[in-house]
Amino acid sequence: MLAMKILISLQLLGLTLLSVGIFHCQAWPRYTFVVEETPYRRLCSTKNILTVNGQFPGPTLYARKGDTIIVDVYNKGNRNITIHLHGVKQPRNPWSDGPDYITQCPIQPGGSFTQTIIFSSEEGTLWWHAHSEWDRATVHGAIVIYPNKGATYPFPKPHAEFPIILGEWWKEDIGQLYNETIQSGGDANISNAFLINGQPGDLYPCSKPDTFKLMVDYGKTYLLRLINAAVQDILFFSIANHKVTVVGSDASYTKPFSSDYVTISPGQTIDLLFTADQTPNHYYITAKAYVGGTGIVYDNTTTTAILKYNGNYTSTSTPSFPNLPSHNDTKASVHFTGSLRSLADKNHPIDVPRKITTSLFYTLSINTLPCLKHSCAGPNGTRLAASVNNISFVDPSIDILQAYYYHVNGAFGTRFPNFPPLLFNFTAQNLPLYLQTPKQGTEVKILKYNATVEIVFQGTNLVAGDDHPMHLHGFSFYVVGWGLGNFDEDKDPLTYNLVDPPLQNTIAVPVNGWTTIRFKADNPGVWFMHCHLDRHMSWGMDMTFIVKNGKGLGAKILPPPPGMPPC
Repeated sequence: MLAMKILISLQLLGLTLLSVGIFHCQAWPRYTFVVEETPYRRLCSTKNILTVNGQFPGPTLYARKGDTIIVDVYNKGNRNITIHLHGVKQPRNPWSDGPDYITQCPIQPGGSFTQTIIFSSEEGTLWWHAHSEWDRATVHGAIVIYPNKGATYPFPKPHAEFPIILGEWWKEDIGQLYNETIQSGGDANISNAFLINGQPGDLYPCSKPDTFKLMVDYGKTYLLRLINAAVQDILFFSIANHKVTVVGSDASYTKPFSSDYVTISPGQTIDLLFTADQTPNHYYITAKAYVGGTGIVYDNTTTTAILKYNGNYTSTSTPSFPNLPSHNDTKASVHFTGSLRSLADKNHPIDVPRKITTSLFYTLSINTLPCLKHSCAGPNGTRLAASVNNISFVDPSIDILQAYYYHVNGAFGTRFPNFPPLLFNFTAQNLPLYLQTPKQGTEVKILKYNATVEIVFQGTNLVAGDDHPMHLHGFSFYVVGWGLGNFDEDKDPLTYNLVDPPLQNTIAVPVNGWTTIRFKADNPGVWFMHCHLDRHMSWGMDMTFIVKNGKGLGAKILPPPPGMPPC
């Protein structure tokens, strides 16, 4: 291992001058992120949390379509950190993507790393967050990507725009929570509150004075850039007495549609228009958990903000409250998600792959691993795990990108299966216990450059069926189909939407159901894919794609930048 690290260090040094020329030859906009502990008071008590620049939520990054920006990250915190620009495809530049031990080793306390963020076709709302352990609970912020200069939104210009970031809060330290969960082998403690723009709202103790307030003028239309930064929960969101019009998701425009509520997965962003057309008053903005699985313990509280009309009027003593779906209303969840359609007009064309060259079928399962003397906190003394195609991912000792780029043997395997090794009734109520135990390994799937890929995600009912918001780094994908129950390879493809499917980077595979995505592997590099419920990711519901270089310089991975964090 020492020789491996020395080899990589020498090769990095040899490419430093070339990298400097490629990454820092232009005067791109520059941001400074200082990761540091900052005291914050919530729910009647104060604790230190990791923040960027002392802010919670963190600062918003602004760009235009196709821009490049620089983010200098300085770790003045007390533990390792990485930063991921969620949904930014980073063409040919996986070096700045951020997932620890996948594309970089973490930035150690006292260390720093300069990330070059290359935007391409993204337009709308994305977000950035820590991608190490569960630190994204407090280390996150919005990304706003405006159209090119001279271009406009494909909808009437709103009077004003507001980022609305949904989050979670634990009274205990998030690092301690992570360590306790991993050591015990059980499920994570549920959060103590949900948040809207960093505040729990006035239904929680000691929280009413700081409840977030959204001030509006009667008759004006506003754009809400909604982000789910929650660590463990899909959320329902609504504004009392006001419908919202969905116009975008994951930095891609959608056909507008009106709704009383929104279902938003961790990692997902949704752009919403609403018009302040009700009687001037105070109205609650709310969010609460959606949990489709049976027997899953969850935070059953509701976070609130207040929509407040400007002007002189007599407000009611208690703001109006919206009618959110029930916490386990799977029909409401999939109805909203299934309503998303790409705008697909002449100014925003789409390119859905029709001729598939790589067909993949991936099962998503909660699993268990045996524990010495049945001493763990999982079912029957086992350790909880999770898997894709029955492989529970194990972090390597050095990051996969460097190992691949420098041809270091032994860091990962290349035999990730295209199909599950065991076929069974994936959504049956009573499944044999032997199916619960996965294999553990660091296997990757190699894709040829420009391969057209279809993945059918199939949720299973092993241990406990649940929704799985799957996120793919380095790409956006078309969601061409979904359904409940087992995927039928003969019937279900006949229902695919190949005309205007939504273009997303995160999609919730419904509990005991399936979802099909398609994308073109035209971004060479190492790219992570994982469930965005962090406990599932920590248990092993993740895997890695390596997209091989194509022909020509424009189809090859860029050389590494100077100052990559050491392993």
